[in-house]
Amino acid sequence: MKELLQIIKAYDTALHAGKKSAMAAVVHVDGSSYRRPGARMMVTDDGELTGAISGGCLEGDALRKAMLVLSQQQSKLITYDTSDEGDATIGIQLGCEGVIQVLFEPIDPGNKNNPIQLLRKAVALRQQSVLVTLFSLTDKKSEQAGTCLLMEANGNISGEIPYAELQDAVMGDVQLAMQQQSSLFKNYQYKNISVTAFIEFLQPPVSLVVVGAGNDTIPMVQIADTLGWEVSVVDGRGTHAKPERFTAACQVLVSKPEKVLEQLAIDSQTVFVMMTHNYNYDLAMLKVLLQRKVIYIGMLGPKKKLERMLDELRNEGIALTDEQLNSIYGPVGLEIGAETAEEIALSIIAEIKAVMSNKTGGSLRNKQDVIHSRTDTQIAVKTLQ
Repeated sequence: MKELLQIIKAYDTALHAGKKSAMAAVVHVDGSSYRRPGARMMVTDDGELTGAISGGCLEGDALRKAMLVLSQQQSKLITYDTSDEGDATIGIQLGCEGVIQVLFEPIDPGNKNNPIQLLRKAVALRQQSVLVTLFSLTDKKSEQAGTCLLMEANGNISGEIPYAELQDAVMGDVQLAMQQQSSLFKNYQYKNISVTAFIEFLQPPVSLVVVGAGNDTIPMVQIADTLGWEVSVVDGRGTHAKPERFTAACQVLVSKPEKVLEQLAIDSQTVFVMMTHNYNYDLAMLKVLLQRKVIYIGMLGPKKKLERMLDELRNEGIALTDEQLNSIYGPVGLEIGAETAEEIALSIIAEIKAVMSNKTGGSLRNKQDVIHSRTDTQIAVKTLQ
């Protein structure tokens, strides 16, 4: 999400300066690649790049392709085969062993539903959305339909499917992607039409609420901000909870535990880390959070501290479900040998990322399968009558 915000900002700057812009997006990958479908890069007519579609190996040629697209004002689909040792375009033996489809689209400022404007709507509100990008793998030389439609969780739809015959089928899969909260790849075939859709599910950024405003929370806020997460810091001490101590984008609240949730919007992407070093404050905050469905509640400190808290809650007659207990991570963080505040922050942020991605946080060298599941990018064929 941070990359999208940077692209939107760069586009606005370029537009104000009278520059033309094109967007390159990874729309499909077969095999391995550094970036996955949904990675984007914006290119201006003077060669300025924002975002990335690879680890650097494709950007040089992508810049040339973007300039061609800007010159012709026509979308193009380009295939990069990083397993081809004889491909002089991108170099020999890159080692990625993947086939990457990159869609290049010129941005028309006069089109209220151009790709940048659809992305702007996707990030404007803190809600889930689904973005549809259409392209043809069988006729790459023709103009591609491109990024054409956005459906937001509130039901708003922007743009349209440029094939009336495919409208119902595509919108049905858009609804499915929203329900499953996952991206889909579909190839629609109808008479002489064969078009592939990247139906991209977009989540709002992680919202991290750090309960505690001590010095050890500062690196937590800094790392989360670098990742593009939305960060709030909460503490009952006005002497500690001062905005000037944290990054400019951070929300800082001075509040009693029972009043915190009245001042925050909680959704499926909201996580909490308790690190006030005040047992009573953390306990009161935990009691409040257990009344809401929160996917991750991190508790700084030894396991005995958490066990004591849970015993106190049970003694008060509060029955804890397995779902509630599974949402509590204490001691918080991955086991990486962290000692300093910065190292502890790193271990906590890494654990949150693993939980949000439904991963274990183990070493990749011990993974028996490939890093990214091949089934995630399989293109399902849907033949329409």
